[in-house]
Amino acid sequence: MSEFAGRPRTDQRRSGPGRKKWIAAGVAVASVTAAAALAAPSADAATGACTAQSLWSGTPTGSSGTVTVANAAYDGALGAGASTSFGFVASGNSGPVTVSCAAGGATPPPVTSTTPASTATSQFRGMNWARPGDNFTTGTHVLDGLSSSDSYSTVKAKADAIYTGMASTGVNTVRLPINTQDAGTSWWNAYRGTIDAATSRGFKVILAYWEDGASSGGKVTNTSAFNTMWNTVVAAYGSNNQVYFEPMNEPHGYSSADWRNFAASWISSHSSVPKDRILVGGTGFSQDLRDLCSDSRFNGTLFSYHYYAFFYGTKTYGQWLSDFDTRLGSCASRAVMTEYGAEMDSGLNYDDANATNNFVRYLRAVTERERALGLGGVYWPGIGGKITSGKSWDHYSMYSRSGDGTDQTLTIRNSSGANRVRYGWGL
Repeated sequence: MSEFAGRPRTDQRRSGPGRKKWIAAGVAVASVTAAAALAAPSADAATGACTAQSLWSGTPTGSSGTVTVANAAYDGALGAGASTSFGFVASGNSGPVTVSCAAGGATPPPVTSTTPASTATSQFRGMNWARPGDNFTTGTHVLDGLSSSDSYSTVKAKADAIYTGMASTGVNTVRLPINTQDAGTSWWNAYRGTIDAATSRGFKVILAYWEDGASSGGKVTNTSAFNTMWNTVVAAYGSNNQVYFEPMNEPHGYSSADWRNFAASWISSHSSVPKDRILVGGTGFSQDLRDLCSDSRFNGTLFSYHYYAFFYGTKTYGQWLSDFDTRLGSCASRAVMTEYGAEMDSGLNYDDANATNNFVRYLRAVTERERALGLGGVYWPGIGGKITSGKSWDHYSMYSRSGDGTDQTLTIRNSSGANRVRYGWGL
């Protein structure tokens, strides 16, 4: 999660020129950019042997063969240069799908079709386990529920109790923070219990570097300490195929080109790590994958994608759907949403499809796209995290923690929120 979570951000959405269409993991998405003003845009999708299901951001007629999709109520007219999109989940034998668009009775040429691409990240169903006060620290990561005096065996036992609580929600992945203090002090010997407890029960572990004294403003400043840390971590877990490596969380201090060069250098320096166990964060606050998708140096890697409501302000449900896809780019087949979250302690009803609350619309949209695209998802946070003003916990946290020592239990704060996260995981 961003250390500047309370600050407003400017939406930097952009639409590519022309019309485009792609399919991923049984999902088709069509996007139209108006060269001139359009009224009541519509599209015909030739689905072949497939059946169109769970269509969003449009009004369909039919579900197989040629499906006509009219505009949704909120995008009945497009100004010049404006864009809209719709999508659907396709079941059946997913061959190419051809989409043609129309406005005012005129039918432009059909959109070029493409063949489906497979996705391989839905196996990540996870939670972030964080330290109280967030993971940005110049000290060690003493995670929520741990004590700095804990031994390895105590950390492992506590972690196992925490993971038991998470597993009851369907979790099979935990994302853990690391920094130069964790791997460069005696705490490393104890902290490894959090990793070992997870892998012992079959969990996947994502180890992500969080800004500390060796970095500032979203940029590594002490390369030597950074490299030493990663060398230590990779030496310990590089051969464990349940452990994944995220070189840096939210590299917002770099330009796109500089970050991609830095990440490519990390990959080259750790060539013993299989590329499919490396998650490269998106640009900015890991919030945009478009530039990485087309960089051949990352062929075979996974990508870490962060998507929060506070990044972009208030949107309609349809706008959240569209913006999510825009920043994801063409990387759905390799993206893991390693941070997303919403208020879980205020009684919001995430089952309400007609909600006007922005958090509800956001989480429903994000989990809809997660499920449809087959993305992996790691919620922020399970426990720990930023302390919300006037409280002693992060209001996004999925669980409240109770008990002491190795006898600790987790309780879901908002059942509808938990159910929505599980829905996004495909459960």
